[in-house]
Amino acid sequence: MSERTTWEYATIPLLTHNTKAILDSWGVDGWELVTVLPGPGGGDQLVAYLKRPSA
Repeated sequence: MSERTTWEYATIPLLTHNTKAILDSWGVDGWELVTVLPGPGGGDQLVAYLKRPSA
């Protein structure tokens, strides 16, 4: 019988001029990018959805 992985999730706003640095800083903490979607306000605002295994 195998253990089931449980996940925790985060949503973070992305600044288009600093996207790589933002994602890199979350990646160091073990977060994996799932997708990036337009933010609820529209325009250039983007929201990143991330996950990582729960401890």
